[in-house]
Amino acid sequence: MKALTTTDFHFEGQKSVYHGKVRDVYTVKNDLLVMVATDRISAFDVVLPKGIPFKGQMLNQIAARFLDATADIVPNWKLATPDPMVTVGLRCEGYPVEMIVRGYLCGSAWRAYKNGVREICGVTIPDGMRENQRFETPIITPTTKAEYGLHDEDISKEEILKQGLVAPDEYALLEKYTMELFLRGTEIAAKRGLILVDTKYEFGKRDGKIYLIDEIHTPDSSRYFYADGYESRFTSGEAQKQLSKEFVREWLMDNGFQGKEGQQVPEMTDGIVTGISERYIELFENIVGEPFDKAASDNIAGRIEKNVTDYLKTV
Repeated sequence: MKALTTTDFHFEGQKSVYHGKVRDVYTVKNDLLVMVATDRISAFDVVLPKGIPFKGQMLNQIAARFLDATADIVPNWKLATPDPMVTVGLRCEGYPVEMIVRGYLCGSAWRAYKNGVREICGVTIPDGMRENQRFETPIITPTTKAEYGLHDEDISKEEILKQGLVAPDEYALLEKYTMELFLRGTEIAAKRGLILVDTKYEFGKRDGKIYLIDEIHTPDSSRYFYADGYESRFTSGEAQKQLSKEFVREWLMDNGFQGKEGQQVPEMTDGIVTGISERYIELFENIVGEPFDKAASDNIAGRIEKNVTDYLKTV
């Protein structure tokens, strides 16, 4: 199986390109973004040495579906998906913060909590909670939007406003949109027999209006539990059966890697890579509720270049 880990396209009217951890973003005519979801995979803010076949396609197609399913809540940047791994959309000026919303105490929040932390991003967490316990109401725990190669940092609403990163009236809108998007995602997940545990949203501005940008509700940006068995597993203290990238993080941690200085990424054998790809297909099919249709992969870069070039001729 082939994976696309690097891109070097030169589209008509191209002004610049940004290579992120997973996505490569081409600015065309100063007005459009061509976002290529590569098969790169990252964890602990580190890009792992091997790509995961079909991962980019899965993430791109999940995000496109959820952008369409939430467009009545907040306008979003998406215009078209000319290729299974590409979304073309409006160029927006991104806010320097990411809006993370949590419905349950798990992941990094739990790791901090069990070490005694009782306040995350200015939000007080009560004593006596257990791993994977549901919050009475979802909480928003923002992070700064770090440059490539740097770690995102937790930040409170108060600090965001104090630093002037977002205007107060606009931040209130970001919070409103975040909660409404999370509610919609929760409702859609429930129809698939899933629980949307936590996720992140990114927003930008264009012509004075706020837009939802980037991806949403994918297993890279979100965590899902299976609803069936959640209560019994929680009561007995068992690990939840989940759909997210957490299984990759757990494999890395089990092999002594958490992205800290001096640590080495464990060997990614063909078996490990294939296993991760198969898990992502499972994620896709459960989240979307349809079988995954693998795109032709004999010449991925050539396919993308043709599809995007043909689309750009129409806009």
